[in-house]
Amino acid sequence: MIFSAARVADRTNATNVTPRATLNPHAQQVIGSVMEELNQLFRERAELMKRIGTVRQTLACLARMYGEDQLAPEALRLVGRGAPARERGLTRACRLILLEAATPVEVRQGLDELRKRFPQLVEHHKDPLASITTIFNRLVRSGEARTLTGSTGRRAWEWIADPENSMLTTMSNEPAQEEPVTKQ
Repeated sequence: MIFSAARVADRTNATNVTPRATLNPHAQQVIGSVMEELNQLFRERAELMKRIGTVRQTLACLARMYGEDQLAPEALRLVGRGAPARERGLTRACRLILLEAATPVEVRQGLDELRKRFPQLVEHHKDPLASITTIFNRLVRSGEARTLTGSTGRRAWEWIADPENSMLTTMSNEPAQEEPVTKQ
């Protein structure tokens, strides 16, 4: 969150608000510098979330291709599979639905998939569509997903992965092999 000098002054002493135009030039320079650094950190976080998404999708794809037994338990946990450290939550399940989806997911499709795979998570929600929409939107705000217009013209969400660095792109362009590739 970015605070202007007027807001900070307003919070500390409502009667002594200093307009931004009359602030000390040094204070303006410091505030500008801090704001630029914060904006840079937000940009870096967005790029990092893309890279995390790419790696998670790659691990999920590898688990599907070669079997979950080929991945270490820690790798499975990082992509939302295997035995979790605690009870699976609705956010974690929504993340997994988006992560493994081949196409953007509309909220009703997400609900259908959740009911198939995690029925206990949605049964106690009064309005599961609203809950899922909220979670998908939170994933967008955190930089893990993005909103698109689906094939039916409705809003849809997809997991963000960096297509330039995605092993999924490379693997999907290669011809299928009958035997798994082994390290020599």
